[in-house]
Amino acid sequence: MGRSLFKQLLFDDSDEDEIMRRILKGSTSRRKCRRYIECDRLAGHKRLYLDYFSDTPVYPPNLFRRRFRMSRSLFLRIQSKVEIYEPYFIQKRDNAQKWGLSSLQKITGALRMLAYKVTADFMDEYVRIGESTAMESLKKFVKAVVDIFSKEYLRSPNNKDIARLLANGERRGFPGMLGSIDCMHWKWKNCPVAWKGQYSGYIREPTIVLEAVASFDLWIWHAFFGLPGSNNDINVLERSPVFSELEQGRAPAINYSINGHEYTIGYYLADGIYPKWSTFVKKIPSPQGHKKKIICKSPRGE
Repeated sequence: MGRSLFKQLLFDDSDEDEIMRRILKGSTSRRKCRRYIECDRLAGHKRLYLDYFSDTPVYPPNLFRRRFRMSRSLFLRIQSKVEIYEPYFIQKRDNAQKWGLSSLQKITGALRMLAYKVTADFMDEYVRIGESTAMESLKKFVKAVVDIFSKEYLRSPNNKDIARLLANGERRGFPGMLGSIDCMHWKWKNCPVAWKGQYSGYIREPTIVLEAVASFDLWIWHAFFGLPGSNNDINVLERSPVFSELEQGRAPAINYSINGHEYTIGYYLADGIYPKWSTFVKKIPSPQGHKKKIICKSPRGE
């Protein structure tokens, strides 16, 4: 633009004001304007509320759990705490005095991106939330959840937690049990081509391995994520910090008795691939009788 203006001023004999007028007129006609799409955000909030959050919602609780990956009561608990912690999720008016997006819309968009791995602009069609706003909501939601719930959930169990886990395990016929341990593979859709061999395992697709320890009520207190999908459960266990405190002698004391024998180390239910360690109880290879068939089930119900 600067060079063409200089050339016209240098070689054109016309009036200088006329040259500037033509240049400005041409540049204005070629200027790209951002298209504004009226999404009707209030209609999106109303539809979402009537479908899932009203007193008589369109979709029953089982469909809510399947689509949100949680119960409605848990969703509302998270929503209330996130609204208190982060004012960004409180519905406000914009500069044109129009109501903005509600916390239901922003949190629903964030949760569906996390649960279904969809792109940010996918949310616009139903939730009526733009791509940039969806990404901003996701970042603020994840940060708020970590700040609010990390002290309760994203930590190792303390003495009180261990006492509760042991009591629950003994009540269910497993004295000394601290939970179930297993690995799962998360598909990596956008894995770089150069890394696909390293991240492809038995399912023939690039995956990332997650090792987790969970109690019967799905309290997950250990999560080790990031190893390539070509690793199996033993490879992951060798790199996992799940027993680091036990190795260093800093693990809380655990005392229980089975058949007259005293034990000081808790154990985890595991499937057949895990090694024969005192910290694992695995399924019975050839169970005889209904009771042993129930006991031999792995944490995944196999």
